[in-house]
Amino acid sequence: MNSNLTTEAKAFIKRKQGPDEVIRIARDGVQKPISYNLYTAFDENPDYLGRILFDVQGYWIYDGNVLAIAEQEQVARFIIRKHYEKDH
Repeated sequence: MNSNLTTEAKAFIKRKQGPDEVIRIARDGVQKPISYNLYTAFDENPDYLGRILFDVQGYWIYDGNVLAIAEQEQVARFIIRKHYEKDH
């Protein structure tokens, strides 16, 4: 996966527990595997929510303990869609 989400983006996620929120997704350098750090979007001192890593085949894994599985899937789909939109 050669992602074109090169800097950062904001995504709305429906939270399993608590209010839905917008999070900030920031690309972590250019190393492989591709990694995206996740933060709260609008806090002056944002909370770190973990990260999502993609391997060269496009499979992803969440590294963190804040997001529920459904929330992780929402973030991964957002990143994949952004990648697809830029490539097509």
